[in-house]
Amino acid sequence: MDLSGNPEAGSVEAKRFANAVSKAYGTARAAAKGDNITAKPVVIPINVDKEIVEELEEKDVALYGVDGVLTRRANNHVQAMATELDKAFFAVVPTDGTALTLTATDIQEQIEEAIQTCETTSNSYVDGVPRSMINVVCSTAIYGQMRNYLDTTAVSNVDTAAEEFNTFHGVKVFPSIHLPASVDFAVLVDGAIAQPVRSKQYTAEKVPLSDAVAVELFYNYGTKSVMPDLIYYKAH
Repeated sequence: MDLSGNPEAGSVEAKRFANAVSKAYGTARAAAKGDNITAKPVVIPINVDKEIVEELEEKDVALYGVDGVLTRRANNHVQAMATELDKAFFAVVPTDGTALTLTATDIQEQIEEAIQTCETTSNSYVDGVPRSMINVVCSTAIYGQMRNYLDTTAVSNVDTAAEEFNTFHGVKVFPSIHLPASVDFAVLVDGAIAQPVRSKQYTAEKVPLSDAVAVELFYNYGTKSVMPDLIYYKAH
């Protein structure tokens, strides 16, 4: 997804263009103009400001070595930021997406039914979606059910020893521990949710009037659906 604008100004913008509509040859010539291009702007405010600031006493720095401490804490801070961003991203699914009412009972058939619902979406902005653009994100329990199904399928090209099976019927499939508790799995198109992130380089500095070092990570982000009509989910 292409976002325009300056993040430093506090927001960026995504534009979603409506489908082109064909008309009989000569229509534009008769009207002396072509159709206007319709674009729906979606403003994503970068309105969540966060920091991770920790202090280490000189004695701890001496015990572990400065490089060792900074590396450990830097890795942990980045992971904490990634977890928060993941949770904020998937929180949009049940608030802006469409809850699915599925007729299938087996998990593999439910997922295929959900994929087809997304695949055949048609409105002013989309006329069907290629499977290569669709993602299925499963809770760990649902992902485990899919693995169990694939492990016992007589005809399967899945490496059952691998951690992930990557695709199902041409659609990318991922597990996530950060889906909202009410969601079994989500089906969404690439770019359906925008999440611009601005982070400040990881730094360490001496704490004034102390024998401690502060390690800091500052970041700002925003999360908003750009294509809510292409977000579906199965709730418990």
